[in-house]
Parts: sequence; C-alpha cells; structure tokens
Amino acid sequence: MQQNTNEQPALLCEITADDYRRDPTRFGSPEVAALFPDFQHLDIRTRGATIRLRHGGSGPPLLLVHGNPQNHVCWHKVAAELARDYHVILPDLRGYGDSSLPDAGENHSNYSFRSMAEDLLDVMDYFNYPQFFLVGHDRGGRTAHRLCLDHGSRVRKVCLMDIIPNYYVWSNPTKNWVIRTWHWGFMAQPEPFPERLISSVPAEYFLKSRMTIRGGTGIDFFSDVAMDEYIRCYTLKTITGSCRDYRATATVDFDMDTEDKDKKVDNPLMLLWGARGQSPERAKAFVEIWKDYASDIQITEGMNCGHYMQEESPDEIIKHFRDFFGAG
Repeated sequence: MQQNTNEQPALLCEITADDYRRDPTRFGSPEVAALFPDFQHLDIRTRGATIRLRHGGSGPPLLLVHGNPQNHVCWHKVAAELARDYHVILPDLRGYGDSSLPDAGENHSNYSFRSMAEDLLDVMDYFNYPQFFLVGHDRGGRTAHRLCLDHGSRVRKVCLMDIIPNYYVWSNPTKNWVIRTWHWGFMAQPEPFPERLISSVPAEYFLKSRMTIRGGTGIDFFSDVAMDEYIRCYTLKTITGSCRDYRATATVDFDMDTEDKDKKVDNPLMLLWGARGQSPERAKAFVEIWKDYASDIQITEGMNCGHYMQEESPDEIIKHFRDFFGAG
C-alpha cells in the first residue's frame, strides 16, 4: 500500500551556500547552484517521501518534472529564463536525485506513477497552489499523465515530452522498441539483480553509455557541470529507486492503466517529442497514438533533436512553453 504518514506537506530544511561548500557530495556543488540563480534549494516532506527541489521566479506556477536517469538539474538550461515569467518548481521524483527512497510497497505501489504524482500534489500544496501548469519529460511525463487522469482539476495545461502512454507501450511492442528501450525489461527484473549489475560499473560509464543509446544524437550538448551532478546522484539509492520505478511500471502501473485505458486526459495538452530519438514508426505515429488517450491536443511537434530535448534544444523548448502556457 502507498505509505501515508497523514502529515501535511512541510519544509524540512533549506539548503544554503555553506551547505554546498561543506558537503558537496550530499548537496551538490556551488557550480550546480550557479546554474539556478536566485533559486532556493529545499527538502519538502510529503505523505510518503522527502522531496528535494529547487524553485524560483514569480508568476503562475510551472511544475517541471524530470525523467530517468536524471534529476531536476536537467532543466538548468531553461529554468532561469522561465523564472522571468513563472514561479518555476523543480522536484526530484522519489527515489531519484536527492529525494528519499521509500520502501517498495505491496506490488511496488510506492513507486507507481500515482504515488509519484501524489508527491507532486503535496509539493504544490506546500506552495499553496490549487492549480498549476505542468510539464513532464520521460518518467516525469508518465507521472504527469497519471496526475492528469487522477487529479485533472489541479492542472491548467500540461505538456508531455517524448512519451507515449504506458498502456500503449506494453500492448504494442515492436522489435525496434525492444532493442532501443532494453532497460524497460531489464530494470523491471526482481530486486536486486539489475541493481547489482548497474552498480558494478562506474556511474559515469553507465550513465554516459545509457544516455548515448537512448538519446539518439550523442551527449556532446550536456554541460559538464550537469553531467557531473547526474553522476554524483547516481548512487545505489538512485539505482534502486529507478529500478523500483520500472518494476512498478510493469506491474501496478499497468494494472491502473488497463483499468483507465478508455479514460482520456481532458486538460489542454501540448505534445513534444525528439524525432531523432524515437524509432521511425513511433515518431511517425506519435500524435495518432495520443488521440486515443487525450481529448484536447492543442500543439504537437516532433523536434529535430533527440530524447533529452530541454538540454539539446533549450531555446525551442522555452519558446514552446511560453507560447502554450502564456503568462497567466
């Protein structure tokens, strides 16, 4: 069952410049903090986890959610510019980055996208936002999809980046998909088999190899500071959390998605995907697939980039967000 402390969302601590200098292996380096000027770095207690996040700016709330194997730092090329127009909130999903590692729960339920979405709602409740704009990339996109299905009234508009729905993925496998996304099956294997294999090699080797294969366009566009932060955070804790995420996707999430396979997202939706990071058949069918799962698709674009869109094509992403979300 989902852990529930029956506690209200609360601030546990604010991480300061002295913390960065004193313990960079725990809080990240000053160089990472410099990527987010005037952002605060916080730990928030939710009902089931402790969520590490950064936030900054003013205006309508804009919640940006990262994917695997990254953390909130993946938004560093767009966050400061967006903070001119929005209150930008950047959490690490439970099990990822510097957020906590809850127990797996029955049938991996504590790592379902529903549980992750509830963390996000608690974060937005902490900031007193009954409604907000929402963006999710990769695993964050799947969390955002589930949040819209379960709590659609909280979301004013949503952008889903480079994902197609879970139910479709599991129900329509192809040879190309299996080869390109080998990690879906591998990381869903019983604990601790994949954890031990992944942690047997240096984090730098695994991450750079994994991101090269998945991205489709190399990794030269990643900044050294951001990549070093992904490597710092890719400990056994994060490896375990990400594997639990993929186990949930193949079990409890698929059960939920099967139950809701005919339920559509009603929120205004923008779909963006990296056309060079998708298999050719999926890139071609991207919008048609989503028409069965969403009723108000307003903007679609297959961008000339790979999977890690916000780091490869940040200026285009900023423009899309401003055009879609507006200023209020």
